[in-house]
Amino acid sequence: MIRLNGESCRDLVTALSREWLETNGIGGFCSSTIIGLNTRRYHGLLTAATKPPVGRLVLLSKLEETLVLDGRSYEISANQYPGVVHPQGFNYQTGFRLDPFPVFTYEVEGIRVEKSVFMVQGQNTTVIEYHIVEPTRAVDAKLVVRPLIAFRDYHGTTHENAALNRQIETAPGEITFRPYGDLAALHLAHDDAEIDSTGFWYRDFQYAIEQERGLDFVEDLFSPCGISFTLGKERPVRLIASTEPHKIAQVEAYRDAAIKRRKASEPRDGSELVNVLTTAADQFIVARNHGETVIAGYHWFADWGRDTMIALPGLTLASGRWDVAKNILAEFGTHVDRGMLPNRFPDAGEAPEYNTVDATLWFFEAVRSFLQYTKDYDFVRTNLYAVLRDIIDWHVKGTRYQIHVDDDGLLFSGESGVQLTWMDAKVGDLVVTPRHGKPVEIQALWYNALRFMEQLAATFKDADAAEQYGAMAVKARDSFNELFWNEELGCLYDVVNGASRDASIRPNQVIAISLTNTMLSKERAASVLRVVEHNLLTPRGLRTLSPGDPQYVGRYAGGPNSRDAAYHQGTVWPWLMGPYITAYAKTFGKKAGRKFSAEWLQNFQDHFHEACLGQVSEIFDGDAPHTPRGCVAQAWSTAEMLRIVAEVATC
Repeated sequence: MIRLNGESCRDLVTALSREWLETNGIGGFCSSTIIGLNTRRYHGLLTAATKPPVGRLVLLSKLEETLVLDGRSYEISANQYPGVVHPQGFNYQTGFRLDPFPVFTYEVEGIRVEKSVFMVQGQNTTVIEYHIVEPTRAVDAKLVVRPLIAFRDYHGTTHENAALNRQIETAPGEITFRPYGDLAALHLAHDDAEIDSTGFWYRDFQYAIEQERGLDFVEDLFSPCGISFTLGKERPVRLIASTEPHKIAQVEAYRDAAIKRRKASEPRDGSELVNVLTTAADQFIVARNHGETVIAGYHWFADWGRDTMIALPGLTLASGRWDVAKNILAEFGTHVDRGMLPNRFPDAGEAPEYNTVDATLWFFEAVRSFLQYTKDYDFVRTNLYAVLRDIIDWHVKGTRYQIHVDDDGLLFSGESGVQLTWMDAKVGDLVVTPRHGKPVEIQALWYNALRFMEQLAATFKDADAAEQYGAMAVKARDSFNELFWNEELGCLYDVVNGASRDASIRPNQVIAISLTNTMLSKERAASVLRVVEHNLLTPRGLRTLSPGDPQYVGRYAGGPNSRDAAYHQGTVWPWLMGPYITAYAKTFGKKAGRKFSAEWLQNFQDHFHEACLGQVSEIFDGDAPHTPRGCVAQAWSTAEMLRIVAEVATC
């Protein structure tokens, strides 16, 4: 359980920097701060995935809540308007906890009230419950809520307009809103209540984080009605907000199912760290078509090929969810085209985008990891081996973006105006880190793929293929060691392109040590790790560029252009600790790896209480105090920590 007290809730600086996240397993979510004051356009009680796992729409932004005790009204919600926070319900808030889902506690006139929020797995459905806890005296208690609806794409904002249909449809125990004919309806099931059908606009909500990010931060929300309930210990108030009609009597079954499912996913003998990470990991695995995929990050990412393949071992294999891993690998295998794995499935559901050189190579590593854990060679032979062979063939003859095997056996990639590696930020038409030619981690992944395919072909009695892949690997290894070693700095060049050598000290070279099949000697590996430790290691992960580099940017802040320019120019990424710790253990021994990983993970744990509670942020500032930035919950950040716990910290 993660818990914050009333003092934290009443301190706006603290409260507004702590967020919570609930997900539904199909790409939808609900989220806000611990006091229910929305600071992002992505915050809301129901963001529905209308084309799972994408097509996400913010339908129900929030509820305005008023507690009425013996006729006296107390507003317990909170909003940021220009120059003022109103109401200030956090002044009545006594705490917030994840138990296992978000629970808000309030005390007014000695009366304690709890509110809980959770989502129903597999549905665009959010359940909100209120009840009085241990009343200290007899009281006539009522709760009045006003739904505030947005009905817009989750990347946008709503503004007052005449096109909105103000009419509501009422039936016993249910209200339906259809504000725009081309969007899904919102059904609100409820306990017995009085309905006030007067609707009006609330104007000028301000979202502070969007303002900081240089984006549209002002929104108008429409309230179609007010709903008044009698509230008591034995008479809770319950609402179900959904794209489907529901009966309020289903709440108890939904709650029990949610608790049971979460308990079932908890490791039996896990530490607090493992329990938190395992719970976090579950939120990224979602349905796509008839299979499964991985949401790269909340609130704004969909499923990306690169992120999915990097995250798969930690999210699924380290936690024993092997069937999920099979489903993901099989699903992505069906989307391979011209030897490339899709990098992104667009939000609107259009055709996948094939614009990455490394996602495909991480696919090999994900399959290798799958076999390490499961030994299910029959599945790989039947479903993936032909796909993997075809990928190698396409890389030999050449595919999109000049991706091809060069005469030296290494993999070339890149065209003007495109960014193909994980360092993929652009400012307008400018690629911040173009890395055209032969990036260091691409060669490491290519060699790893060739050695894996050599071993796989031998296992499947495909002798000619095994010989071919082995010869290709030897050629790549020899060329790599000749071209990439920077004798002056004692580490690897980041990119080689013809006669050009990029000597920027970046973390990509760690991947050349961490993979199962590597090309570096132990001596060179140790030297690389010393350079990386000195220049890039922080308590939150690895910097993407040395602070000594003139291109280094220490803070990830400002508008989109400013942030994109800093994204891979010094910003810290926690996912990189997975490769770093693995490389450390391989180079300096298992005992040293266990000690280092245990210490680093222990020091990291306070982060679970500082941003999105129980989750791992996407990035942090390169400069101390390494403030969390970017997505509040990132799949590969969580996954790589789970993987190193399973493969290094406890091995």
